[in-house]
Amino acid sequence: MTIYPAIDIKAGRCVRLTQGRADQETVYAENPADVAAQFRAAGAHWVHVVDLDGAFAGEPANLPVVQAIAALGMKVQLGGGLRTRAAVERALGFGVSRVVIGTRAAESEAFVAELVQAFGEKIAVGIDAKNGQVAVKGWVSTAGMSALALARRMDALGVRTLIHTDIGTDGMLTGPNFPAQEAMLQAGNFQVIASGGVSRREDVIALAQLTQRHARLDGVIVGKALYEARVELRDLLAIAKSGSDQ
Repeated sequence: MTIYPAIDIKAGRCVRLTQGRADQETVYAENPADVAAQFRAAGAHWVHVVDLDGAFAGEPANLPVVQAIAALGMKVQLGGGLRTRAAVERALGFGVSRVVIGTRAAESEAFVAELVQAFGEKIAVGIDAKNGQVAVKGWVSTAGMSALALARRMDALGVRTLIHTDIGTDGMLTGPNFPAQEAMLQAGNFQVIASGGVSRREDVIALAQLTQRHARLDGVIVGKALYEARVELRDLLAIAKSGSDQ
């Protein structure tokens, strides 16, 4: 199981939003690349980056910052505002290893199919769910379909990685929505990266144990718990590597 430490970028800074709300912002660092360097020093190979300005505006706005993170030698998984092929190609050109399509995936199967054909496993789809329904455009509106229905449609298009975020738990430090994540794991043949709610090492232990039943649980994104020192990245990486109780 892979631990994806998260960096959310807004106006060039490392921030966290509670439940995706722009008016609930906490600034953790002025330079996101410094945070990524700390993650790399702890042993992380991947970093999950969200361009929040891009998510709200519909076009990536912090690619130079993302490029600085990629230059550290980390694999960058980037989401936020990637709603055109040109934006995807630009992000990949800046050193991103995997792009996450969110809003556009709910709007256009043809767009996702085109990207999968062109870029294969470099394309992931982010499914952000609020009460089981897909949320889009920076979580400010819903797409009128269930998260599981969208997942099955993406599976049919050949998408190999889904990032499933439960908005109700994101940034709340209340623990993951395990039933929702398990339901997603059963919805198709894709790999699932769980996101939302991790607040303590026991949450990661439980997810690592879940991989014993569902080998397609690729990993977990951890954000606020790291920034508030509720968990220690080296410890989480050791748990994920062992796949068993610590």
